[in-house]
Amino acid sequence: MQSPDMTHKPDVKAFFDAQSNTISYVVKDPQSTSCAVIDAVMQFDYAAGRLSYESADEMINHIIDNQLQLEWIIETHVHADHLSGAPYIQQKLGGKIGIGEHIQSVQDTFGKIFNEGTEFERDGSQFDKLFEDEDAYTVGKMKCFAIHTPGHTPACMVHIMGDAAFSGDTLFMPDGGSARADFPGGDAGQLFDSISRVLRLPEDVRLFVCHDYGPGGRAISWETTVGEQKIANIHVGKGTDRNTFVVMREERDAQLAMPKLIIPSLQVNMRAGDVPRDEAGNMTLKIPLNKL
Repeated sequence: MQSPDMTHKPDVKAFFDAQSNTISYVVKDPQSTSCAVIDAVMQFDYAAGRLSYESADEMINHIIDNQLQLEWIIETHVHADHLSGAPYIQQKLGGKIGIGEHIQSVQDTFGKIFNEGTEFERDGSQFDKLFEDEDAYTVGKMKCFAIHTPGHTPACMVHIMGDAAFSGDTLFMPDGGSARADFPGGDAGQLFDSISRVLRLPEDVRLFVCHDYGPGGRAISWETTVGEQKIANIHVGKGTDRNTFVVMREERDAQLAMPKLIIPSLQVNMRAGDVPRDEAGNMTLKIPLNKL
């Protein structure tokens, strides 16, 4: 695995969405005005069937107010608990939308579940960039790369930008442990292997999580380090072995309810954040029964 460029310490601005407990980020190259957006959110009122863009607008205003140039809009994976604000931000500010190349297997799986038909392309072409494992790229002058971290979903990737890593749902805060691995294409053993790979990064790499639920009533948090995870993560810290993790993860997952927004989220996010439309051009979502 590549070594992070620890000499670059990006400025990281977090944005918390209370509806989905998601943390999105604007990541600025410390040597230029270039920046990237990680895991942007679009709000969705399920009962009213209405979309809104409060979180995305907050990020857009931050970028404009600080006179930044948006280069990348990164999705760490196809989220099942919130809708992506990526195309809305791209329309306002430009930038390329990127996700892991294994989006194709996610599109194939859920294209069948939602009966999308042949008009729905399953080749990832809705995105501007499909990252392969260890793909390198830049944000301004800052060296970045992505590593494939399947387990939660087949397309999960952790993005390393300078001395900062954005873990998506591969790891939570140390007292939150790890994400579920029971969605179609998920695998607890793969998740353990992916986490082990992340924990081989230098211990002082800053690690930023995609979700936090404030275990025990503590304040919402989103920044930790690889070193802290290795010592204190309740699921993988202190040398937890693979078999122990798999048993724990599968037992926990069997008790979890599905995310409230899984049905709209998957249909939208596998399209790079675009909402599907019916024959008349109206935004329309499907509700498959007895499948998810």
